[in-house]
Amino acid sequence: MNIDPSRARKAGVLPPSLNAYNAGSYWLASYRMFTGIIQAIGRIHEYEARGADARMLIHGGGLDFTDVGLGDSIAVNGVCLTAVALTPDSFSVDVSAETLRVTAGFVPGAEVNLEKALRLADRLGGHLVSGHVDGVGTVHRFAPAGESHLLEIDAPAELARYVIRKGSITVNGVSLTVNRVEGTRCALNLIPHTLEMTTLKHLQAGSRVNLEVDMIARYVERMMQFTNPADKD
Repeated sequence: MNIDPSRARKAGVLPPSLNAYNAGSYWLASYRMFTGIIQAIGRIHEYEARGADARMLIHGGGLDFTDVGLGDSIAVNGVCLTAVALTPDSFSVDVSAETLRVTAGFVPGAEVNLEKALRLADRLGGHLVSGHVDGVGTVHRFAPAGESHLLEIDAPAELARYVIRKGSITVNGVSLTVNRVEGTRCALNLIPHTLEMTTLKHLQAGSRVNLEVDMIARYVERMMQFTNPADKD
């Protein structure tokens, strides 16, 4: 099938002049992107409710803030948040009521996965992550499997169609590969390094986790709405 570029661009699905050579630079320059490779484990030191919103002070857990400025983005458990205050070892963020509604939330004193936004020269070690959580999943099983751990997650039904075997999914900000899919349940393997470097080691059955599906799947679905119906190839 062929995509009608003019219709897709008018709908905001494709940017002008996007091609195989400039696609990566376009997305990184246009959006605050992440890779799902956690850089530090921080801790929520203060949580202040402000009506339906909140402000958090997060200790960085050794994260290097020398290249972070006010207004820059940091993913906290996979949620893209803006730094509104900085110290050499901590940062503060404002969290909207909408963000609290669509994510697993934040608990004072809890450890959180941290990742700074990508720069154009950075390696893409995981996959492209926007930091816009798509939904909240529930851990069905978390158990040892040899030296690794098996993680099974029940995803919301509306997200299940985007999750495929050997595809990518972000769990609390961590880029992971899907090993198996059965209905709305997906199974993932966590190696010892991932457990050591992230907060996923604290999961247990019933834990709620932030999920972000592979954005490419969403773009493909949207673009298919503008497929030329006369093309049957």
